Amino acid sequence: MNTLRNRVQLIGNPGMEPEVKALDNGNKMARFSLATNDYYKNAKGEKIEETQWHNVVAWGKTAELIEKYVHKGKEVGLEGKLVTRQYEKDGEKKYITEVVVNDILLLGGKS
Repeated sequence: MNTLRNRVQLIGNPGMEPEVKALDNGNKMARFSLATNDYYKNAKGEKIEETQWHNVVAWGKTAELIEKYVHKGKEVGLEGKLVTRQYEKDGEKKYITEVVVNDILLLGGKS
């Protein structure tokens, strides 16, 4: 059961080109937002589409793959874990939850 702890799997579309940074230690970090869609019918029987946006971050070799192959709108599958961090802005504590990617699967076809 330990493999089920803090595990996230998503299939969706990047809402922007990934932002990739080279770090001082030679590693890379990639960051982008991922849209996932859910569909349901309301009380009137109308089909409703609901979009959720997820903050995604990847490090090292995974970030390098994202830099090369992940593009806005191209469907991807990813597996990772949820991480919440905090920072201070203008004297106020802010919190952000991100999906830290372990594995990525390119689903959007060739460009």
